[in-house]
Amino acid sequence: MPMWNGRSPPCARPWQRVNQLFSFASMPTASSAIRPRFLVLGCGSIGKRHLGNLIACQAGDVKAFDVREDRRAEVQDRFGIPVFGRLEEAWLAGADVALITVPTRLHVPLALEAAQHGCHLLVEKPLSDSWEEVERLLAVVKERNLVTLVGCNLRFHPGLRRIKSLLQEGTIGRVVAARVEVGQYLPDWHPQEDYRRGYSARRDLGGGVILDAIHEVDYVRWLMGDVATVSCFSGKLSRLEIETEDTAAILLRFTDGAIGEVHLDYVQRAYSRTCHLIGDEGTIRWDYTTGQVSHYSGLTRKGQTFANDAGWEPNQMYMDELRHFLRCLAREEEPTLDLFEGARVLQVALAAKESAATGRVISLNR
Repeated sequence: MPMWNGRSPPCARPWQRVNQLFSFASMPTASSAIRPRFLVLGCGSIGKRHLGNLIACQAGDVKAFDVREDRRAEVQDRFGIPVFGRLEEAWLAGADVALITVPTRLHVPLALEAAQHGCHLLVEKPLSDSWEEVERLLAVVKERNLVTLVGCNLRFHPGLRRIKSLLQEGTIGRVVAARVEVGQYLPDWHPQEDYRRGYSARRDLGGGVILDAIHEVDYVRWLMGDVATVSCFSGKLSRLEIETEDTAAILLRFTDGAIGEVHLDYVQRAYSRTCHLIGDEGTIRWDYTTGQVSHYSGLTRKGQTFANDAGWEPNQMYMDELRHFLRCLAREEEPTLDLFEGARVLQVALAAKESAATGRVISLNR
């Protein structure tokens, strides 16, 4: 969900390290004598964000593609980079890394085409809106030894990273339950656009709050582990003029027996995003809007509060995500969420949609 002020902090020049360490054997279109060539496929809000951050980081040569003439003109005017209106022209110009930032329904087809051109991939969340062709994409990625990342930027939020550390330290003992939620009024996401025409509102583009807000499904799995079973109620319950579900309540049973409750909606007029973890030795709470993580220890009967660093802004998540991706391209780090893990997150979300449609509890071990 969009919450940023558009500023990009200064960035070092990681492309220099990428040039030195890229495994060019896995990129048949690349040459060690040139800077990495990035192609951003889709120039909507997240595409423009990635373009700005790539340029701020001087990550390499950057180009873009979009079918809409107005977006191409905006990108050319704002960033001064080549922008293509036909994919054939974009591939002829050459690319080593593709960022897939189009509506959800188009993620896998474009990622598959990019992978077949030998491009490493950053695919925005969710990986897809169905399982169709996902396994084919994964096979191509594996065969070509491509570096991949699914863009779940909340994994780079300082609050959630703090929670991850607290859990790894065992500060609240055995975690028995998690409650996470996010809600924001859909027309407020992009107030300059008609929300009824955006992909979130349209079934044919893969919209709907379950996939749109898959961040929560991803990070609760990142914190709690694999999911065994899924149950869900969802529907279009508000007066929003959309074709997709605007509210969902998902119940998860993790493989260790813990329970997770995930609430998602397009309806709340005041943006809300929180996480509450219950352990047998304490609790952890996170509130995105206050920027605070609160930890209470049942052993010491004392609490601690951790705040975001002074001056932190939401775009920092995307910058940190990009730096991580560049280090993965340089083979210095393993992706925090590659396409294979992203596919497992997608399975949970698709199981939630199936449960809501059928009224059944869905086992992921089927």
